[in-house]
Amino acid sequence: MNMAFQTKPFAFDRIFSTAKVEEADAVEALAVMRAERDLLQSQLETGLVVARAEGFEAGLAQARSETAVALLAAADALHVSLEAVEEEFAAIEQRLSTVAADVAMAAAEGLAARALEADPARPIDEAIGRVLLQVARGQELRVHVHPDLLEKMEALIAERQSRDRRRLSLTLFADAALPVGDALISWEQGGLALDAAARRAAILAELDLMSPNQPNIDTTTR
Repeated sequence: MNMAFQTKPFAFDRIFSTAKVEEADAVEALAVMRAERDLLQSQLETGLVVARAEGFEAGLAQARSETAVALLAAADALHVSLEAVEEEFAAIEQRLSTVAADVAMAAAEGLAARALEADPARPIDEAIGRVLLQVARGQELRVHVHPDLLEKMEALIAERQSRDRRRLSLTLFADAALPVGDALISWEQGGLALDAAARRAAILAELDLMSPNQPNIDTTTR
């Protein structure tokens, strides 16, 4: 018996076409996911850059603030140190001024003593010259000196008279109460006492004039 077989095509196309559609959807979804991942990655990197920049600016601002505070504290400390140094310098300058005054005093006393020792009559003669410039011509002067200086003073007065055309009226008197080098010069209108204290004061006054920055030196008799 002949049986006739009739073949029909199997519907593979529908199945495969359905698979292709699902695969395309998966590829598209994967692409979307990758795009989202890239976007997230980009946003993350951008956020990290911004965060780092903001952190750097914040750190820089804090560092500047701390530096300003440190500089201010250092300036205050330096100002205090400078004030302390100035006070110490002023104290040292005062001590040096005192020492300088003492040295000047000792030098003046040494000069006066040496001048008296070398020629005790010379300061008296110089004092007579100053008085002659102040008194009237012909005014009589009475000069009291120590007896040991009479001879020397007579020689100095004779020398002075030889240089002056006017007649000098000078009379010497011996006075043992006067120290060698001291003198008392008197005239009608006044007098002049020449003693160690006066010479000391005069020398110190000259030193004070030559050193205007030095402190005033006490010229009272000690």
